[in-house]
Amino acid sequence: MTRRIILIMLVLCLAALPLFAGGQKEPVKAGNDTASLEKTVMDPRLYTPGKLTVATGEPAYPPWMMDDDPASGIGFENGLVYALAEELGFAREDVVWVRQTFDQGIAPGKKPYDFNIQQYTVTEERKAFVDFSMVYYKPEKAVVALPGSGASKAKSFADLKGLRWGATIGTADLDYIENMIGVKDVAVFNDQIGTFQALLGGQIDATCIELPTALFVTAVQVPEAEVAAILPHDPKDLGHGLIFEKGNPLVGWINEGLEAIIEKGIIDDLTHKYLIGDENIPVISK
Repeated sequence: MTRRIILIMLVLCLAALPLFAGGQKEPVKAGNDTASLEKTVMDPRLYTPGKLTVATGEPAYPPWMMDDDPASGIGFENGLVYALAEELGFAREDVVWVRQTFDQGIAPGKKPYDFNIQQYTVTEERKAFVDFSMVYYKPEKAVVALPGSGASKAKSFADLKGLRWGATIGTADLDYIENMIGVKDVAVFNDQIGTFQALLGGQIDATCIELPTALFVTAVQVPEAEVAAILPHDPKDLGHGLIFEKGNPLVGWINEGLEAIIEKGIIDDLTHKYLIGDENIPVISK
């Protein structure tokens, strides 16, 4: 009887050895090794593995995206996204578009996408709440006004400072007017449409926007207005970057894709196709 009890205890001890000897754990199954999927279209860090989920504005403006149709690929920003997606291995149909306002994109918190493209200027202040990709484009600023206005006759920042200015809330354009030109009473509007309505209605004399947008707006959307001048770069304006949720681990992989399409000349080609300026526009240097 005693011998039988000893044998049973020995069997139990042997069965327990794998749990305690050397701190060994149960081997990880191959199907659970998600690290091998990183930097592939099935990367588990993607918002939806198998898809590249991209946010943009509502609406999306030309020439950044034409006809408010991101999926068309016609425009600078959506053309960039599809080139980037291809570089990363995604099929065109695996790019999923969602819409967010400009302010939602730079707000802290969870994001329902992998990244957001919406002419976001990289700034140190915004880096406190979101992460950015590398800079992929650095546009010039432009003054937009009605022909014959004080803006069209301005030769210096001192001339510009005396005008009635308006800008869209939350934009680097508003920062430029306040901090570079030195205007303290800028009229602020909820969107670009409101800003141009105010210009046409005589509520403001001028607004400041990026040159590519200004060229398209004055040629197509608001032909009554003109690009009155090109302005110098703001040293604090580092250029455009993609926006990510703070701490998003995809930033490095996306940057690799951006570097590749820059080296291939794709962004230069998109710039020449959609964002070329007019050499005859006056330049105000200060």
